[in-house]
Order: sequence, then structure tokens, then C-alpha cells
Amino acid sequence: MIQYKIFPRNLSGSVILPGDKSISQRVSILCGIADGQSHISGFLNGHDSMSTLIAMESLGIKYKFITDTELIINGVNGHFKKPNKKLDLGNSGTGTRLLSGLISGIGLSVEIIGDKSLSSRPMDRITIPLELMGAKIVFTKEKSTLPMRIISSKLKGITYQMPIASAQVKSCLLFAGLYADGITTIIEPSFTRDHTEKLFNLFNIPLNIDDRKISIKGFGKSGPKIKGRDIKIPGDFSSGAFWIVAVAGIVGSRLEIKNVGLNPKRIALLEVLKRMGAKIEIKFQNKNYDPYGTIFVEGTKLRGTVIQGDEIPNLIDELPIIAVAGSIAKGKTIIKGAEELRFKESDRISVMVKYLKLFGVNVIERKDGMEITGVDQLVSPNKVLDSHDDHRIAMSLAILNTFANDEITIKNVECVNTSYPNFWEHLNLLGGKAIKL
Repeated sequence: MIQYKIFPRNLSGSVILPGDKSISQRVSILCGIADGQSHISGFLNGHDSMSTLIAMESLGIKYKFITDTELIINGVNGHFKKPNKKLDLGNSGTGTRLLSGLISGIGLSVEIIGDKSLSSRPMDRITIPLELMGAKIVFTKEKSTLPMRIISSKLKGITYQMPIASAQVKSCLLFAGLYADGITTIIEPSFTRDHTEKLFNLFNIPLNIDDRKISIKGFGKSGPKIKGRDIKIPGDFSSGAFWIVAVAGIVGSRLEIKNVGLNPKRIALLEVLKRMGAKIEIKFQNKNYDPYGTIFVEGTKLRGTVIQGDEIPNLIDELPIIAVAGSIAKGKTIIKGAEELRFKESDRISVMVKYLKLFGVNVIERKDGMEITGVDQLVSPNKVLDSHDDHRIAMSLAILNTFANDEITIKNVECVNTSYPNFWEHLNLLGGKAIKL
């Protein structure tokens, strides 16, 4: 069990983020489907991305790392093989959901397992529409949670109205739709992240997008014929969110984040913080398949705001750190319509409410969010805090204590490696103080 002691510090400086976790996982799958060799730079060499890559290896792809973040993938060109063991996705909800769509389509019988946390997360959001497409799925212990066996079957296209906005569910069905007969149409209740659509476009996989309706014509069990390519993965905005909040609320602090993804459906946090009074500028470097560039932040005094509606799906991962921003803002910050947070690596609503209270914040827990009244000075609790095996909780607690008055210890922080392996190094680089115990 790894623990870190965190000291109060004002952060400032410049940082280059690790590669985007969501894009890294999608790239692993698409390059694995392709014919020939793909060269990937900026790959996130974290637990979640590696779980997906290793699972693809079990399905037949070959890969070789040149550096820690640069690798070559040789795709199977439709010739997937049946794995000789269960696919262990560790803690990766994204990898599980995307690969479930792919495996349902390619006609293999595969069992998917995960760690304790992943095995508690519901999978019926993907299994219900996959079964409507003809997939055969069996839960080997409790219904709707891993372990889950996908049995070889033939898929057909469907029209599916998503009950909840989810980029993971949408992407799962798009990957399944690649191998279905006929047209698969997905209708979103509100816009979600579109990394999958952008990467499909990069690989010349045709999609018909009409507002919130996305359609794909399937290629049957043979799948699409796509070619390997060179891909540069930008820095992960969700990782940068921790530094943005850490600096935005401290008068006089400054931050520069280089080579970070600036997909418009990913950066809603910036608009929220601007409403709270933050001084933020962005500079696009290259539109590429997914835009990226540099973010500049200048610290100021924040004020409360309301976060709700269509902006929720595009900042769902950033809501724990937004709660931290609310804890130091003047007035009330209200988060509504975010019940999805209860089904992440932890129940992020209840966990963040618990910890904010320990730091002296007046916070009310709601079914779908929370109501936070900011304070002038956070008070560090005299106890060891548990990450609940949730990387975004661990990192949010670390940033929360940079605003506080004393040191804290956070335990079970191995989970940070799922998305940001060098987080503690970067915290110290920006002027913080984190000591491994």
C-alpha cells in the first residue's frame, strides 16, 4: 500500500501532461483492427491503457514500445484469434466497454474479468443494447457485473435511443456496429465526447452524424478494411484539470500546460471556471484529428456557480476537482444531474462530500450531486485519508490540501497509475510538496 504525505503549497509553473487515456485506449483498438503497422506517439503508459493494449494482444495484435510513450502496433486485419485466457481489464471501465462492443462483433467467445472495483460497476448499460443487436452475454456471478462471458454470435444493426448520455456506451455500440449487418444508429440524449467519431474519421470509417444521431453501416463479421497509420496522442485534459483548479483559485499563481487536448466536447471545465471568475486562455497549435494546444491560467478569487444540464457529460471526470474549486470559492457551487458519478471507480458524490466536510466545508449531498458553500480557509483533517481505490479521488484530495493549513496523508494511491503515473512528480515540479512514505 503506497501512501503520500501532502503539504499545503501554492502551485505555479509549466507542465507537459501524459497522453490522453481515452484516446490511447481507442487508438489501441483501431490500430489493432487495421492492416499493417501503426506508429503511435504520446501513448499513456498507465494501467488502464496498458490493460486495453494487452487485451488486444490476447486477440492477436503485436506491439513493441520504442520509448515509454512511443510504440508500434501491428494490426490483425480482421484475423482475430481466440484468447487462451480470460481478458483481465484491471480497473478500466473504458477498456471493458469498448472491447465488449468489439468482441461481440468479431464472433469470438471471450470472458472478461476485472479488479474488485471494476467488478462492482454495472455493465447493463452496454449489455442491453448489445443483446438487442444479437449478442449473447452471460454474467458468471452477479447479474450485470463482471465477470462476463461474451459468446460468439452474429450482430445486426439497430436504432438505439440512449437513456443516459455516455461516451463509453456510444463507443461500445459503434465498435459493435462495425461488425454488424445493416445500419446501427445511436441517438444521444445530449452530446458526449466524440473521440471515437474523430478517430473513425481518421481511419476513413464512414459515419453519418446528424445532430445527436450517429449512424454507421456495418461491414459484417469481416469488419472494416482500414490501414495502419501514424498517430500523435495529445496530453490528457482530465489530468490537466487538477493543475488548472490548483492555480485558478490562488491569486498571483500562473500555469502553462503544453500539448494538451482541446477537443470542444472535452473542455467544459474551462467554461465553468471562467464563470467562477478564472482567468484562462487557450492557444490552438494544430487541429489534427483532435485539436490540441496550450492552456494559460492566472490565479484569482473564485466565486460559486451552478453546473448542470448538457455540460455534465462533457466534464463528468472533472466533477471531483470542480468540487474542490467550489470549496474555496465565494458563495455556493451547485452540481446537478450528475448521478453518473455514483457509478465510477467509487461513489464520487458520497466520497467527495465526506472529505469536503472533513476539511471544514459546508456541503450538502444530493442524489444527483452536491451543494457546496466555500470557505476562506480549509482545515486539514488529522487523519489518514483513503483514496477508495479511485485515481480521481486521490488526486483531488492532494489538490484540496494544497489550499489547506497542514499536512495530510493519503493511502492506497496506487490507483493514480491508471491515468497519471507521474502525478506526484509533477505536483512537486509545480512547487508542491508530496513525500512518499
